[in-house]
Amino acid sequence: MGFFNRKSKIASTDTDSVTSKASRTPSNLQPPAPNKTMNGSLPAIQPSPINISLPPPPDPTVDPTAYLRSIHSVRERSKVVHAKAKRDQLSHFDVDLSKFGETAAYVVSIIKRDFAPEYRTIPPHGRWQHFEVGGRRRIDQLLTSWPSQVDAQERTRRLIDLFLVSVLLDAGAGTKWSYQSKESGKTYRRSEGLAVASLEMFKAGYFSSDPTEPCQVNAAGLNRLSEGQLAIGLQVSDENPLAGLEGRSGLLAKLAEALKNPEYFGSSQRPGNMLDYLLAHPSTQTSSDPIITIPTLWSVLTDGLASIWPASRTQIAGVPLGDAWPCSSMPSPPNAQPWENIVPFHKLTQWLCYSLMAPMTRLMSIQFAGVKLLTGLPEYRNGGLLIDTGLVTLRPADAKRGLDAYRHNARVKGQPCMEVVPLFSAEDDVVVEWRALTVGFLDDLLVEVNRLLKLEGSDKLSLAQMLEAGTWKGGRELAEVSRPNTKQPPIMILSDGTVF
Repeated sequence: MGFFNRKSKIASTDTDSVTSKASRTPSNLQPPAPNKTMNGSLPAIQPSPINISLPPPPDPTVDPTAYLRSIHSVRERSKVVHAKAKRDQLSHFDVDLSKFGETAAYVVSIIKRDFAPEYRTIPPHGRWQHFEVGGRRRIDQLLTSWPSQVDAQERTRRLIDLFLVSVLLDAGAGTKWSYQSKESGKTYRRSEGLAVASLEMFKAGYFSSDPTEPCQVNAAGLNRLSEGQLAIGLQVSDENPLAGLEGRSGLLAKLAEALKNPEYFGSSQRPGNMLDYLLAHPSTQTSSDPIITIPTLWSVLTDGLASIWPASRTQIAGVPLGDAWPCSSMPSPPNAQPWENIVPFHKLTQWLCYSLMAPMTRLMSIQFAGVKLLTGLPEYRNGGLLIDTGLVTLRPADAKRGLDAYRHNARVKGQPCMEVVPLFSAEDDVVVEWRALTVGFLDDLLVEVNRLLKLEGSDKLSLAQMLEAGTWKGGRELAEVSRPNTKQPPIMILSDGTVF
């Protein structure tokens, strides 16, 4: 299938604006001309080595639910699928390890194009950069718009409010949706479009119940936000459809209920109040700059937001696990326990972790211990990179099934009907296996990318930096040249607005 072969050229595009035109020149997996707009105004977060004992993962033989909801389980369980991938023993994909070097070299070429030799300036992957699409420092402008008497802690609370809602809205937008900024008049799509839209809605008070304090998110404000109002804020119409609008609206409604937990979110029922919980937590060191452990932040997000995920997701003993799914490449009964068949990803929770650390670090000099527990994000840009470079290829029977599903879906009004690619739902075994192998290969790529860049010791790129400057960006750019009309990934996923 031609859709799954490595492409021999890549586009030079402004991926942020709908009105931009692409300039394409043939190459052999070489990046386009430098495009510095996504470097943003942010210095990279260069954490000092932090020596803090972290709690061990829950014992899955004692409490499999707690284990599968932990951050430790994501990498550990994905390793099972990754090991099969390296032996070319997957259920749905063929793996050509001879292409691994080309994939790594392509990622390196993207990083060199945009950052050489100042690799230390690469910011970690996070939502902040999306707000700066087009080179405009929107978060800086937001901060300077607030009175000077708003102290650093309240400023951080407000950014946590904004970033959390923006991340929850950041599922795949589909190929037809766009957003025209009310402030600049420019048009943006995909993640950047959703970032700008959520920021402008935040400033307009869409998420706040207090008209005198529009720049906050609270439970009462979310409770009064209807799906119709969300559609207005996101400029959704029949001509401008957004995939998963209903799921996004439902997610915010459930967030309103979750925020009523005073332990994490205080009496004012705001996401930003988690800052106070984190600073007061017994595991937080406050001798100089505060040091918060990733497991502590993770517990706030998983326990505090557990009720927002659809109850129809995978469960153990009646407890929903969130973004965790059975996979045929995992051990299964009767030779294994039922929990061993499940691969957890918790993509949105990880995306929240990466994104919320930035304002806490930049505004309050908070450091985080255990960042290496976080994995590469198992989503379609990072995973699409592996397919478009030829490292993994969907097997013919699955490709046919996915293509049939695409053609059936194309009959639905507003759904894409050009540049046909296989289509699957998020729980399909193809997608689960694809996401698990993506987590493993991203770890492999980090080692090879640092080797090719000749970076050692403290100069090595972190996983979050490689995601930001290399794999996520590279996956998007390959999609743009491989499928220039839709710019969609090589496998399309039916989104309900709560996973991708």
